[in-house]
Amino acid sequence: MNTHTDVAPRPIDFDPAARLAGVLVGFDGSTQSMLALHYAAVAARHSSRALTVVTAFGATAQIETARSSTTDRSGSDHALEAAKIVLNDARRYLRSHPGPVAYRAERGDPSGVLANLSAEAELVVVGARGRGGFLGRIMGSVSSALPAHAHCPTIVVPRHYQIAAPEAQGRSASPGSGPRPVLVGVDGSQHSRIAALHAAQFAQDQHAPLHLLLVLPSLEGWLDWYPELDAPDQGFIDRRRVQLEDFLHTEATWVRKHYPGLSVTCSVRPGDPAAQLSRSTREALLTVVGTRGRAGLSGALLGSVSRSVLLQATGPVMVVPELHDARLRDQPGPLR
Repeated sequence: MNTHTDVAPRPIDFDPAARLAGVLVGFDGSTQSMLALHYAAVAARHSSRALTVVTAFGATAQIETARSSTTDRSGSDHALEAAKIVLNDARRYLRSHPGPVAYRAERGDPSGVLANLSAEAELVVVGARGRGGFLGRIMGSVSSALPAHAHCPTIVVPRHYQIAAPEAQGRSASPGSGPRPVLVGVDGSQHSRIAALHAAQFAQDQHAPLHLLLVLPSLEGWLDWYPELDAPDQGFIDRRRVQLEDFLHTEATWVRKHYPGLSVTCSVRPGDPAAQLSRSTREALLTVVGTRGRAGLSGALLGSVSRSVLLQATGPVMVVPELHDARLRDQPGPLR
């Protein structure tokens, strides 16, 4: 199927009340998926959502569990039985989880299973690259398949993620501690505003502040390609930065209107957007990006910035697809 068209995809209908799977997490028994399971359970608890744990099985499924030596079963029955064993590991880990949990074993490729089930979820959580991890297999086969094709936001938990001591003891604390913010990359596009709203919701659930970051790309690269252009003086750059800061304050005011009790700050930083956002993942509670930004091609399901952030992140990253959101009716004017 050719996914590179000139027609921008329509926004995905997104009614949280109809997304009964709540927080959906891919689990295959690997260390990476165990981190994702923990992260998803905490997110579900703090947002009062249901938690759905899913493992995929089939001819190519790589489930990390001891295989039964029974030879009188079909391969399909054997794979299903192995999937149930994997889900039992998740049940044991979540035995103290206070909210509702559903466990599902689904036939098919992990990326396809999770993408399909994401239409029933408010949020999907997966482990990052690494042997056996859900995203590790997805990134290796269909580049960034899940974040690009999901019908809801996707959080990718990196292999560097560590469960802090308070969380490890109670398994109920927030994924992160202290005043670390939820950081969202914005660029004035409608899509980035959808990402900002979902970032704000996550920040509110976690009792964390929200920070809006707009990255002002360097002009040096442009001057290399267009030497006939006069290099702008520092005064021009400073004036543009002030304009963008004013614009960001307007964006922050709009977000506060929809999340009145939320602490929202903002900043403009010069540099490469992918590098700046990737760097932010070291300190942020969560870094949030849209699948595509202002410069994104309509046929590109996952833009270069969001793809680079996913590959370079050292902290959790949320990728937000273009969702239908009635709150955009009162959004500020476009960035100029």
